Amino acid sequence: MTAAVSARAGRSLLPLLLLGTAAPALAGPLPLVPLPASVVPDNASFTVRDGMAIAAPAGDAAADAAARVLVAHVRTERGLTLTQGSGTAPITLVRDAAVAGDEGYRLTVAAGGIRIAASGDRGLLYGAMTLAQLLSPDRAFGKPVKVAAVTIEDAPRFAWRGLMLDTARHFLPLENIRGIIDQMASVKLNTLHLHLTDDQGWRFEVKRYPRLTEVGAWRTPPSSGGEPGPRVGGFYTQDELRALVAYAAERGVTIVPEIDLPGHAQALVAAYPELGVLGDTPAVGHDWGVNPYLLNPGPKGVEFVKNVLDELIAVFPGTYIHLGGDEAVKDQWERSPEVQAQIQALGLKSENQLQSWLIDEFGNYLATKNRRLIGWDEILEGGLPASASVMSWRGEQGAIDAANQGHDVVLSPGPTLYFDNLQSDRGDEPPGRGSVQSLETVYAYEPMPAEIAPDKAKHVLGAQANAWSEYIVTPYQLQHKLFPRAAALAEISWSPKDKRNFGGFLTRLDPQIQRWRRSGLEVADSAFAVGFDVQNGRGEALRRNKAVVALKTQAPYGTIRYTLDGKAPTARSKAYSGPLSLTPGVTIRAAAFDPAGNATATARSFDTGRAALLTRTTSEMVGCPGGSLWLRVPLTADATTNGPAYNLNIYDPCSVYPAAPMDVATGFTLDVARIPRPYGLAHDIVKLRHHYNVTPFGELMVTAGCPVKDDKASKSVTVATFPLPDPATAPARFRFTGTLPKLAGDHDLCFQFTSPASDPLYAVERATLTETAR
Repeated sequence: MTAAVSARAGRSLLPLLLLGTAAPALAGPLPLVPLPASVVPDNASFTVRDGMAIAAPAGDAAADAAARVLVAHVRTERGLTLTQGSGTAPITLVRDAAVAGDEGYRLTVAAGGIRIAASGDRGLLYGAMTLAQLLSPDRAFGKPVKVAAVTIEDAPRFAWRGLMLDTARHFLPLENIRGIIDQMASVKLNTLHLHLTDDQGWRFEVKRYPRLTEVGAWRTPPSSGGEPGPRVGGFYTQDELRALVAYAAERGVTIVPEIDLPGHAQALVAAYPELGVLGDTPAVGHDWGVNPYLLNPGPKGVEFVKNVLDELIAVFPGTYIHLGGDEAVKDQWERSPEVQAQIQALGLKSENQLQSWLIDEFGNYLATKNRRLIGWDEILEGGLPASASVMSWRGEQGAIDAANQGHDVVLSPGPTLYFDNLQSDRGDEPPGRGSVQSLETVYAYEPMPAEIAPDKAKHVLGAQANAWSEYIVTPYQLQHKLFPRAAALAEISWSPKDKRNFGGFLTRLDPQIQRWRRSGLEVADSAFAVGFDVQNGRGEALRRNKAVVALKTQAPYGTIRYTLDGKAPTARSKAYSGPLSLTPGVTIRAAAFDPAGNATATARSFDTGRAALLTRTTSEMVGCPGGSLWLRVPLTADATTNGPAYNLNIYDPCSVYPAAPMDVATGFTLDVARIPRPYGLAHDIVKLRHHYNVTPFGELMVTAGCPVKDDKASKSVTVATFPLPDPATAPARFRFTGTLPKLAGDHDLCFQFTSPASDPLYAVERATLTETAR
C-alpha cells in the first residue's frame, strides 16, 4: 500500500458506507469490485453524458491505451460513447509521481470533472477501470450517469492476482481468451497463466520441432463404445500468441506460459519418441489424470527444453516461465537403465532429486535470459533449487515451506481456488470436480497463511485460481466456472484484509454481474439461486400427503419471493418467511430479488407432486458406503454443446437413491447412461474396486440397503439384477424397469454396476419410483 493510501485510510468513510449509513452525496456503497483501499466522499457530483471527452497526456501510449479500454467498457456496460483526445477535457488521465507503485492510482470526482492520476501504466488503467464501474452503477443503460464526488486512493495488497486457463486438455480459441482478459482487467486481475502443454495436447508452436503441433496438438476422443469420434485439438502460432500478449498488456495482464515437464509429457513423446524414456511411441493422450510418460532427462532432453525455452522467451516477455513439475510419477525413470546410470553419475540419491536437478538446470538457464522459473509445489520434492519459485496447489504447505526457505510463492490451493470445482450441488451445474467451492468459500480464503514467518511474508506474491479443462469444453462452461468467483478472487488479492466483508461484497457484486452480462458473458447465478429442501424427508411427505418445503439461497443476499400458481415470481410476489406446508401437487417457483426489485438469479421451480417427490436425478443421489460421487462428467468428453452431466465415482460406479419410501413405491424406472472411462490413475489404480461380472459386460444390481464390502453384518435385499448391453452396439442411454418389494418405511436403494474395469463407466441418470395399489 502506498504512503498516500495509508495516510488517508484511517479517515475513510467506507465502513460507514458498507453499513448503509448515508454519507454526503453518496446514498450507499460504491458499486466497486475489488474494494478500494480508501474512499473519501465529498459534497458534490458530476454527470457523465454521451459524447463526453477523455484527455490523456500527448504522446503517452499507456495513457491512450487506458483511455481506449475505458471507452470500450463504458460503451458496452453503460451504453455511452466517450471520445478520446488530449488537452483539456471533463475526464483526464495524468501522470503523478506522488502516487506510488506501478498499480496505485488516485481517482477524484469533483463538480468540475473527473481526474485519474497514477505514476505507472497499470495505475492509469486501474483508475480507468474503477471509473468504468462508477459509470455503470445500475441498470439504466444508455442514460447519463450522475457520479457522486469522491476521492479514491487505491493500490493492491498482492502483486500476483491470477487466473490459469488450461488450453491443453481442451483447446481454447483465442477469441475466448481475449474475452476473459477483458473481464480480468475489469476487476484488476493482472496475471494470466496459460497451461500450454500436457498429455492431451501441445498448443505452442515450436518452429524447431514442428511435429509438436503437427502430431502433438491433436488427439482422438475417448469412446464409451463403438468407434471414437473425429480428432480434436488445435494450437497457437507464435504470431498469434505475440498478438495475444500485446492485447493482454494493454489491459494490464501479463501472460505466464507453462510448458509442463518432466511429467504430463505424452503429447511430446507421441511427436518425438526419442525424447521419451523407453523408446515407445504412444498416441497423444485422451485420459485425464496422471499418465506415465516423462521427458528423457539426458542431454538430448535437456537440449530440447532449452531450445523450446528460447522460442517461448521470444514470444512471452514476462518475468516468469512456468515449467510445471507436477504429478511426474517416476516409474519410467525407475525402469530405465540409462536414467538410473545418470542418477548415479550425478551423485544423486533418488528420482525426485533428478527432477530437482532438471529444474535447477532450467532455472539457471532462464536466469541467463533474465527470466525466473516457477513450478507447482512438487518441485520442492528432492530439494528446491535456489532459482525456483513455487505455485502451491496441494493445499498451502508447499507455499509455507518454500516461503520460509526464502522462495517466492503463489497461493493456488485446491480445492478452494480450483474453479473447475462445482459452485453448488444443483442439478443445473455444468460438469466439473465434485467438491463444491461456493462464492462465499472463495471469498473467505486468506492468501497469507499464518504459518509463514512475518519476516518471510514478502515472499508471498499473491493468489491464483485455476480452471483445469478436463470437463470444460464450451465458452459457456468456462465462463460459468470463472464468474462471479473471479470477483471474489480479485477482492481477496487486491483489497485490505481488514476491510473485507462478504455482505458488503454481495451488494457491490450485483452491479458487476450486470456489467459482465452486458459484455456477453455467462455468469453463474449458483450463489443466488433458490434451493428447496423437503423437511423431514420425501417419504414422510408422501405418507402424510403434506410436503413442508424450506427455501434458501447459498449467499445471504436479496429477498426470496415465490408463487404457487405457476406464474414467474416478481418483485411484488409474496416474500418467503418460513417453510411452506403444501398438499403435494403444487409447483413452487421462486427467486431472490435485490433492494431495487431486480431478480438476482433465474427463477427455479420445485414440483411437490407425488411423482416428482418419488424421482431422484443423478445430482440428488449420494455415494455408496465407503465412496463418494466426486466427479460430475458429461456424456461425451468433447461435446461442444451443453448436455446432460452425471455425478460419478470413477473407482466404483455405485450410487444411492437415499431414503426411498418402500412402503409407498411399488415399482421403478432407471434411466442409465454409459460414459467413457478416460482416466489415468497411475498409482491410484489400486483404488479401483473390481467386481466379478457374471454376464459378459457386467450387471446393474439394485438392492434395498447397500452391502458394505467385508462387512457381513450389513444387510441388503436384492431387488433386481439387469445384464448390461454390449457397449460396441448398444446406445449410450437406455432404461430398465422393475418392481419393488414391500418394506416398512424408508430404505436406501443402491445401484451397483459390475462392469469390468476395462469397459466404460455407467451412471444412473434418473431413478423414478412409481406407486400403484398393491
